[in-house]
Amino acid sequence: MTVLLAAAKVLRLLKRRTFDNSNDGFKNWEFLTVHCWGEKAEGEWTLEIFDSPSQLRNPESLGKLREWSLVLYGTSEHPHQSQSSRSWQLESSTEGEKSPTELEKQEIVEEEDEYNGPCHSECGDQGCDGPDADHCLNCIHFSLGNILSGRTCVSTCPLGFYSDAEVRRCRRCYKGCETCFSRAQNDCASCTRGLFFYDQARSCSATCPAGFFADDNQKQCLKCHHNCKKCFRDYDRCTACSEGFSLAGMTCVPECADGTYFNLEEMKCSPCHLSCTTCTGPGKEECIQCARDFLQQEWKCVPACTEGYYPGEASGLPQRVCRKCEEHCLNCEGPGRYCVKCRDGYNLVGGTCVTNVTCNNADEVFCEMVKSNRLCERKLFRQFCCRTCLMTG
Repeated sequence: MTVLLAAAKVLRLLKRRTFDNSNDGFKNWEFLTVHCWGEKAEGEWTLEIFDSPSQLRNPESLGKLREWSLVLYGTSEHPHQSQSSRSWQLESSTEGEKSPTELEKQEIVEEEDEYNGPCHSECGDQGCDGPDADHCLNCIHFSLGNILSGRTCVSTCPLGFYSDAEVRRCRRCYKGCETCFSRAQNDCASCTRGLFFYDQARSCSATCPAGFFADDNQKQCLKCHHNCKKCFRDYDRCTACSEGFSLAGMTCVPECADGTYFNLEEMKCSPCHLSCTTCTGPGKEECIQCARDFLQQEWKCVPACTEGYYPGEASGLPQRVCRKCEEHCLNCEGPGRYCVKCRDGYNLVGGTCVTNVTCNNADEVFCEMVKSNRLCERKLFRQFCCRTCLMTG
């Protein structure tokens, strides 16, 4: 294969290769020519490829050109016109008649136009090419950056970098580390904003592990109270307890034996009320579970249900409970129509308490209730105003 590139004249980029048997082709291959220096790049460039195989092959097996590009390099000024010749021409046109010796001396002075001023205090023994810290040729303490991004000499490395004393360079810390000792993830000393420093792993994280809480002031993961398995915003505000402790509010207290509770004032297990098997305090209203032969009524344990309550079972509770009777009923034997004693102003009718009404004060509403429910047909209601209501109706 022969490759030609043409503009003002034809340039051969690749000629026929005698022992080329490869079918791989040229992938991202850079062809370079230096024959165009000093010529203008203006014009139309043409790429010509001639198939000239070194060995016989099937003529129908043709190659494929997928893409190509052309990169032109050059200078803004003519490369053959040196700085010295331009200086000489300029001086000859402005200075008038000068001898070649004087012109050569002036040219040498202009070529040696280098920085001779003081260097920055961080520059090393190799000097500088300017007055600032980024003009140093070497550094006394540390070099920050590189040749591509720009290098600056500094006395100490800034946040996010650590000092490599062997090569006198500032190297970047692991992501999230504000200060560090090396590039490693577990070699941080402090963290950037929004992250917390975990001292045991010497790393930075947005959340703290179990047994630690995130302290916003110190920007660290601090250890919870030893009784806490997990805590929230403070070392003793527990959300879960270690083994052998139970949660009381946001405090983990030792798990006391049945019949006792943990007394925070005396910091020991104290006995519950005699009616409690487990409790949160010494009073009979602080029972969690009632003792044997006691029933739970409201928030206390009682030997028997008081007036207005009846004993019953409770799903999920080991002890029996006292349930409230129906409204207006003082004593009952269970739910529904099982009232045995009514409050004042009510009469017991078939296990239910109804308003106490006589014939003397029978009113239209009461009679309507009697007739609509056919209460006169029941023996228990015949002692009331059935005849009066029927007569008035």
